[in-house]
Amino acid sequence: MASVETSETPVAEADSLPLGERLRRRRRELGLTLKHVADGAGLSVGFISQVERELTVPSLSSLASISKVLKTHLTEFLSQPAGGSPTTRHNERPVYAVNNDALHYERLSATFAGSMLNSVIVHEPPGYRSEPIQHEGEELFFVLSGAITVEVEGEETVMEVGDSIHFASTRQHSSWNHTDQPTSILHVCTMDVFGDNPADSDKPGNRAGHRSEPETKQSDQD
Repeated sequence: MASVETSETPVAEADSLPLGERLRRRRRELGLTLKHVADGAGLSVGFISQVERELTVPSLSSLASISKVLKTHLTEFLSQPAGGSPTTRHNERPVYAVNNDALHYERLSATFAGSMLNSVIVHEPPGYRSEPIQHEGEELFFVLSGAITVEVEGEETVMEVGDSIHFASTRQHSSWNHTDQPTSILHVCTMDVFGDNPADSDKPGNRAGHRSEPETKQSDQD
């Protein structure tokens, strides 16, 4: 498994603007409210606001969900390793992140005609807590090292090395590293977290769940 070198891990950006500012600008270009984006991405209004103000960093799945609502290819906000080879080597996989202070990832899955599974190794720092989210598809966590608490619709499960959990992503879920040590997890999902199949974004499992119509309020426009 590749080691996590925070100081050397590349954080790719489409331009020099912070991620939050780019997300805000795109939302305003489309005339969307914070609530519209939150509802479409399966996240909370407060979380979207915090991301835009650079107060928190979205996970890979959250950024993918937000990108779909903003009708923008994920690579406009984050560059990721290509999934061209069916084989990866433990000492050759690049480790990347949305922000160096948050989660770090190693891409495992390839992309080919008809492929549906997307997988990464997720490295969580001590105390990290993900945002509650729900979207189409399904996912599976397998703990490789350390320990993690996973909450699915209010039910908490403490997971240690060798434990796994598999659930429908339409159920609101979040996780956190409740320990003082880093945790590494194998994460497999059907959501297109790499942006490899934008043409398939309307197929089940590949899109964020839009659960309600947008509500335009002046207070949501900021």
